[in-house]
Amino acid sequence: VCSFCVDHVKHIDYKDVQAIRRYISDQCKIESRRKSGVCAKHQRGLASAIKRARYLALLPLSTAHTGRSMGFRR
Repeated sequence: VCSFCVDHVKHIDYKDVQAIRRYISDQCKIESRRKSGVCAKHQRGLASAIKRARYLALLPLSTAHTGRSMGFRR
């Protein structure tokens, strides 16, 4: 069951970083619909909200930006 449908969410806000961060993997990739359990309509809105948050630097673009890279150092 889609968590956004249950809560009757009409618009996913890109400024709500804590809610969006739940749908990003530890490699900073957008989770698929199967893994996240979100319906197709809300998955499209979620993807655009994540991309907007990345553009405004509210979310990291990759693991190199988070400091949690896989053992590699600069």
